[in-house]
Order: sequence, then structure tokens, then C-alpha cells
Amino acid sequence: MADCAAASPGQTPVLEISYFTDPLCCWSWGLEPQLRRLRYGFRGKVALRLRMGGMIGGWDRFCDPVHDIHRPIQMGPLWIHASAVTGMPLEPVIWVKDPPASSWPACLAVKAAGLQSPAAGDLYLRQVRQALMLEARNVARDEVLVELACGLAKARPDQFDHARFVKEFAGRDAKAALQDDVREGRFRGVGRFPCLCLSRPHANPVWIVGWLPWQALLEQVRAYAPELGSERMPPSRQAYSSYWGGVVEREVEVAFGGSHEEALFNAQIASSSGSG
Repeated sequence: MADCAAASPGQTPVLEISYFTDPLCCWSWGLEPQLRRLRYGFRGKVALRLRMGGMIGGWDRFCDPVHDIHRPIQMGPLWIHASAVTGMPLEPVIWVKDPPASSWPACLAVKAAGLQSPAAGDLYLRQVRQALMLEARNVARDEVLVELACGLAKARPDQFDHARFVKEFAGRDAKAALQDDVREGRFRGVGRFPCLCLSRPHANPVWIVGWLPWQALLEQVRAYAPELGSERMPPSRQAYSSYWGGVVEREVEVAFGGSHEEALFNAQIASSSGSG
């Protein structure tokens, strides 16, 4: 995969996106197909900056009034609903067998990875999400986060350094980076994830809050930055998967214009807030 978190070297991005998210947010996982298509289709024109949200500090002080969630076991039905709306696979059993106590360790680990490079942070966030969403692994545990880093370093030795990750994960810089993200989110009034802040030169930023299907997201992005131009399409499913280092079937469907996306959205969005 090329530099997927920023514009290509020597290019000035047309659009910058600050992506406020959280590794435990099911709706952010649901937005992965759309974001991946956007970043592939407008490579070199879009720069993405990850901002971790710290969604769950601890269950003793977590409250989601929109979905009336106060306990871990209540997250399972939300994940089932999110999977039905977005089409992305989710494994809700985690919230019964071994619920994560907090999303802060995973957020901190992503910031530690990001100190190596934006691409390293992006790759690691994906590893964490897959481990949680698809494999029901408890990513609130430090040993799981370190193990995921080890696996990523073996798979991508040119882009990710395990020893450096371990050092940064225990260091001050990653904590400072996470605190900066959380402060920025609170200052901007971010209360739902996913949340995209679009910005470009000589224009006021605009916000996209919550999950959207591809066409709805593309329309908002194009309305804000029409100079993005034409979208680059992948030559094949295999090429698209290779570019990202692996995809789930839903991501392929969205990349090649899966037809049931809008139907799912229209049928179910009325009963969903599209955020987590």
C-alpha cells in the first residue's frame, strides 16, 4: 500500500480531512469502505489526519444517551444494528465474553504507532479494528495491542517498527498526542463518531458527522471541494485488495459500486443515528 494517510510526495492535497474516530466505534468501522474508496479514488488529492476520540474512558462514567447504553452488554445489539445498516461484518460476542474496559489503551496505541509515520498509525488502527470487530479480541489489553504491533511489523517491516512502538507506547509523546486529540475534539464539540472535518485553502471548514453511504458522502465532499476532479477507479478486485493489503467483501462492493448500499441506507437510516 502506498502512503495512504497523506498526499503523495511532491503533491499538495486539494482536501484535508481531520478524522475524529475511535478504535471501538462500530460506525467508524462501517465507514471504512467509503473512506477507502475516497482515499484510493482521489489519491494525492486528499490528506487524512487521524484524531482519536477516547470514546470510552471507563464504564463507570460512560453514557450514550442517543442509544441508551450504559453497560458493555448493551453494545452487542448496537453492533448488530450497525452491521445491518453498513454491511460491514461485526462480531458482537466480544461484549458478552470479554468486553473492553476502555477505548483509551487502543487510542494510545494508535497514537504511539502514528509517531513513526501517518501511514504507520493508519495501518495499526486497521489492525486494531480488525482484531476487535472481526476476531472479538479485547483491544483494551496492553498485551493484545503489543501482539498486534508485532504481527504488523512482521507483515510490514518497511513501514512499522515493533521495538519503536513498544517504546512509544510507554512514553510521554504518545500520551501527549492523545490528550491533544481529545482536547481538540472537545473544543470542536465532537460528540459522535465518526466525524470528518473537511478543510481546504481559502474556505471555511465543514463537518460530516456520522455514518453515510458512499454516494451521500461523495456528494458532500464534491460540493465542498469540486476541484478534486475525476475519481480513479481500481482496475480489478485483486488490485484494490493488494493496494490496501487486504479488504473485506463489503469494501470491494463499495469500491465497485455495490447496489444494495443505498437501499440499506434508505430502509434503515430513519431508525439509526449513524454514530457510535
